[in-house]
Amino acid sequence: MRKLLTIFCISISLLNCSQAPNQETGWQLNFLDEFDTFNEDNWQDQMLWVNNEDQCYLPNGEHGTREVSNGTLKVRVIDLRDKQPCDNMSKTGEKKPDTQYVAGRIASKNKKEFIKGKWTARLRVKNSGQAGMFPAWWLLGALNNEPPVQEANETVCWPMEGSGELDIFEHHSDGGPDHFAARVIKSLGHCDGGDWQAEMAVEKADLDQFNDFSVEWLNNDIIFRLNEKEIYRLEDQGDEYPEPFFAILNFAKINDSPMTMNWEMEVDWVKHEVWAD
Repeated sequence: MRKLLTIFCISISLLNCSQAPNQETGWQLNFLDEFDTFNEDNWQDQMLWVNNEDQCYLPNGEHGTREVSNGTLKVRVIDLRDKQPCDNMSKTGEKKPDTQYVAGRIASKNKKEFIKGKWTARLRVKNSGQAGMFPAWWLLGALNNEPPVQEANETVCWPMEGSGELDIFEHHSDGGPDHFAARVIKSLGHCDGGDWQAEMAVEKADLDQFNDFSVEWLNNDIIFRLNEKEIYRLEDQGDEYPEPFFAILNFAKINDSPMTMNWEMEVDWVKHEVWAD
C-alpha cells in the first residue's frame, strides 16, 4: 500500500503529521486514514434503509460485510441465501423487510467532518457491471436528519442546505462495467427534491485497478478528478454547499437480480486536505 505520509511528512515527525506547519501553498493534508485498522475515531457503521435498496446494512463487519486487512478496507455485499430479519429503519420509521443480502456502510459522521477542502479516496471495485451493483464514495451534509441522529442540530432534510450531497464515485451497474458517475445533487428547494441528472459526469475507468477519486472546492468552483485529472467542473457553485460534510463508503444492491458472487469495493486510503495560500 502506498504510504501517503511519506509525501507530506518528510523531515517531520510522523506522530504529528496533521499538525505540521504549512510551508508551501497548495493542498495541505489534515486527515488521512490508511486502514491499518478500523479506526473508530474516524468511522462508524451506518445502518439505515434508503432508496428501497435490497440489502441490509450490518454493524461490526458481521458476515464479512466490512473488513480491514492487509492495509485496505473491504466493503462487501454478501448473499446469505436465506432471508433474514433486518433492523434497518428509514428516516420515516419504516422497517426494512427481510432480505438475504447484507452489506457494509461506514461514515465519518460526527467523527471527521470538514467544510469544503478536498476529499480523495483510492479504491477499486472488482468484477464491475454485475446487475444490481451500486458501490459509492460520497459526501453528505452533517446536518442531515437520516439515521443515526446523534446531535440536536441534525434536523435538515435531504438535499436542502446542511444536507447537501456530492457523489465522488458511484458505479451503477445499469451502465455496464468500468464506468462511474461524479455529481452534485441539485436541490429543487424542498425535502426529498433532488435532481440526480442535471449536474453529473459519467466517465470510464478501469475499476478493477486502484484509482484516485476526488472532489475539491477551489476558487468557488467544485472540481471532480480521476487520478488528479480534472473530469468535471461546476463553476461558481462552491458557496452553494457551505456546510460541513462527512464521508460515506458503502456498497448497495439496487434491484432483485440474483448475485453470482459476493461483491467487494476495496479502499486503500481516504484523505482530506485544506488549501493554504
